[in-house]
Amino acid sequence: MAGNSDPLTPRAKIAVTAGKAVAAASRAAGRGSGSVIGGRVALKLDPDLLARLAQNLDVVLVSATNGKTTTTRLIAEALRAAGPVVSNALGANMPAGITSALAGSSEARYGVIEVDEKYLAGVARDTDPKCIALLNLSRDQLDRAAETRMLAENWREGLAGSKAVVVANADDPLVVWAASSSPNVVWVAAGQMWKDDAWSCPSCGGVMQRPGDDWFCGECGFRRPTPSWALSGDHVLDPHGSAWPIHLQLPGRANKANAASSAAVAAVFGVPPQVALERMYQVQAVAGRYDVVQFQQRDLRLLLAKNPAGWLETFSLIDPPPTPVILSVNARGADGTDTSWLWDVDYTRLTGHPICVIGDRKLDLAVRLEVANQHFQVCENIDQAVQMCPPGRIEVIANYTAFQDLRRRVGN
Repeated sequence: MAGNSDPLTPRAKIAVTAGKAVAAASRAAGRGSGSVIGGRVALKLDPDLLARLAQNLDVVLVSATNGKTTTTRLIAEALRAAGPVVSNALGANMPAGITSALAGSSEARYGVIEVDEKYLAGVARDTDPKCIALLNLSRDQLDRAAETRMLAENWREGLAGSKAVVVANADDPLVVWAASSSPNVVWVAAGQMWKDDAWSCPSCGGVMQRPGDDWFCGECGFRRPTPSWALSGDHVLDPHGSAWPIHLQLPGRANKANAASSAAVAAVFGVPPQVALERMYQVQAVAGRYDVVQFQQRDLRLLLAKNPAGWLETFSLIDPPPTPVILSVNARGADGTDTSWLWDVDYTRLTGHPICVIGDRKLDLAVRLEVANQHFQVCENIDQAVQMCPPGRIEVIANYTAFQDLRRRVGN
């Protein structure tokens, strides 16, 4: 780690001060946290600010299509065992938001940073990370994100020769191909429930063979690497073969997988698995996800699912029928405006649940549910949908902006 001399030039200090002032004004005007606009202003005044702010930190970057916000929180919690941490915990994961987060702390030793997949290579160049965690790549925002193999290629080129320890999911062929250009990779068997983005070999285009949990390309020999860490039921297996129990308040298999990757990252910084996994228990909800809120005498559990991989994992953790389920889908800028991904989600998994449908694109969702032979009601808003449900628990699943709308309405 670099010495603790002040890395900020006078220009950088002015940029930080201006960014904070703009962020505060944005918050006061009720326009959200202000972190993105504040970061944009700061970077305009000093384009090298992100690199300067990262100079005195041991940095971890976390990128994936699914799970990066939660995994960032889990890693940050684990690393606090070793020293103060600064993190973009609210998910502002492009350069402006990251700059804003790092400008907020001068005392931190570690920077744990969630990075949007498209910006990973550039942020890695600026922050000189000690560790990079790569969890998965799947289709998302079809109208504007490059298809998954192009993202994997972007990662592969951007990380080639990186000095960082890359902690990567051995079960996702796209992630393995992307990480294979790095000289120092720690492989984690974190599992992969959604496989529909990895049927062709990212290396040669051949057809992937998938016997059991293994995978390989029958044409070029590209295959699953041997993992040194693994998720095994409710335990993480470390490279010595010891099994450590996972203590989480967050539900579902996906979060156990996130914990396994987080334990492998913590070990890079010398935090033992037992300590790391015990500290992860502190995380109860992540930016409102998994929170249970009282609304109209019901208990609503708020679940975020942005793409087919996320919906599949979410269906696996909801309470069994006849628990009512409210689904909300928007297609605004931050969601991607193309809703064709709804056809990739297996909605037959909701059979037996009473379903209410809301959101800007409720009719798109209604058509999809009709084809899946599901019984549902289309409602005008969350208030009406909740009134349709009996008292007790309701599972509410929403994509990105629909989730933000819900949180504003139900007071979370």
